[in-house]
Amino acid sequence: MLNIKTYFDGSIKLINMKLFKDSRGYFTESYNYNFFKKNFKLSDRFVQDNISFSRKKNTIRGMHLQLPPFSQSKLVSVLSGSILDYFVDMRKSSKTFGLYGYVHLNSKKNQYLYVKKGFAHGFKTLEDNTTVFYKVSNYYSKKHEITLNFKDKHINIDWQLNNSKPNLSKKDLHADNFDKIIKSL
Repeated sequence: MLNIKTYFDGSIKLINMKLFKDSRGYFTESYNYNFFKKNFKLSDRFVQDNISFSRKKNTIRGMHLQLPPFSQSKLVSVLSGSILDYFVDMRKSSKTFGLYGYVHLNSKKNQYLYVKKGFAHGFKTLEDNTTVFYKVSNYYSKKHEITLNFKDKHINIDWQLNNSKPNLSKKDLHADNFDKIIKSL
């Protein structure tokens, strides 16, 4: 039986897929458009696959958002290691606007996280050598990308760093704060 948990009125879905295990290992169908559309009401057509490999624990990637007409929904899974996957509702008309949530994803579970358009998205690695695989519903456009400061005081994300120093890209280190971003939404 398939299992699904929803957050933010169904805009975020944690999907537990079935694994077929035997003495050799396991098999799973990682993605089938008709299956996802029927069982999870996903209308997105994913057009690109991305892989993110992080060498170090406490690597933070995000918080990223693509604006229209290049908005992206994402379908995220972890191929090796584990992450805390974060999402921030950036839809001005939403009753959860400006709120965040997160889920724990790891390679031992066959889970997918669906993040609908309009959410800033990012993750923190919990282990060295973590590989994240995700599908996106639109192509990347640098001109339409917004990066939310990972330590924005308005959103106040708990990255659970426990006094550890995060590993970030220059782009993520110099990201904009929420108050500046909402003016462009």
